[in-house]
Amino acid sequence: MSLTDNLEKLLAAGRDDALLRFSLGQAWLKSGEAARAAEHLRRAVEHDAEYSAAWKLLGKALVEAGDPAGAAAAWRRGIAVAEARGDIQAAKEMKVFLRRLEKGAST
Repeated sequence: MSLTDNLEKLLAAGRDDALLRFSLGQAWLKSGEAARAAEHLRRAVEHDAEYSAAWKLLGKALVEAGDPAGAAAAWRRGIAVAEARGDIQAAKEMKVFLRRLEKGAST
């Protein structure tokens, strides 16, 4: 049984929280299912809007799913959240991702 199967079982059993949704998003992204990953990561930030790692991964999933505008919005929100929480490393990483995305869009 795969990690995604186990995590989906937990969700089906009634557990639904930011960490489970983040884990599902991460697992689906690793298995190449970016749109499915983005769904779970959106739910993760609905559960906890201050979850900077979920914002960062949501942006990545959205890029891979072909939604660069959505990715940029997620990273902008994530940067604000990370800076407010003092999570400087996550903010830096998302700024780099956003800059790369914007550079790619302008070429």
